[in-house]
Parts: sequence; structure tokens; C-alpha cells
Amino acid sequence: MIGAAELFAPRADGHYFWYIALGLGIVVVLVVAALLVLLLSYVRDIDRAVANLLTLAGEVAAQTVCIPQLAATSPVLDLIIEEALVQDGYMNALTDGFGVTV
Repeated sequence: MIGAAELFAPRADGHYFWYIALGLGIVVVLVVAALLVLLLSYVRDIDRAVANLLTLAGEVAAQTVCIPQLAATSPVLDLIIEEALVQDGYMNALTDGFGVTV
């Protein structure tokens, strides 16, 4: 078994630097793996949010499909107002003189 002092003792053959490079490489691989797991988690969250958004967009579209028909109500409302004014005039003509106390 090689002890820590023997492992990291400077040697002329260069094994010391290979162990350092290998250790740093393992740390980098672990960090990259952790970041990839985190990225996958974020991608799944975004995927769920987009699926929910698409479902809600379909519901909103179904509820707002009749909005273009509202443009046709303005002329009809103008006709209703005109007719209401005519009817009000008739009612005023019929009730003129009634309820007057002298």
C-alpha cells in the first residue's frame, strides 16, 4: 500500500503530475455530470410548464372563439337604440296629459 507521503513525494519520473492531472480530471468530470443532471432537471421543468401552457392556450382559444362576432353587435345595438327611442316617443305621446293634477 502506498501512503500519501510516498504518493505525493516529488519524483523524477513524472507520476506525481499524472496523479494531479487525473485527480483534476475526475473533479471536472464530476462537476460536469452534476451540471448535466441540473440541466436535465431544468429541461423537464420547462417541458412540464410548456405542456401546461399549451393546455391553457387551448382552453383560452375555446373561450375566446366568439370575440370576432362582437364586431357585428354594434350595428344591431344602434338599431335597438333607435327603436327604443321610437318606443319611448310613443309611450310619451300616449301618457301626455295623464297623471297631471290641477
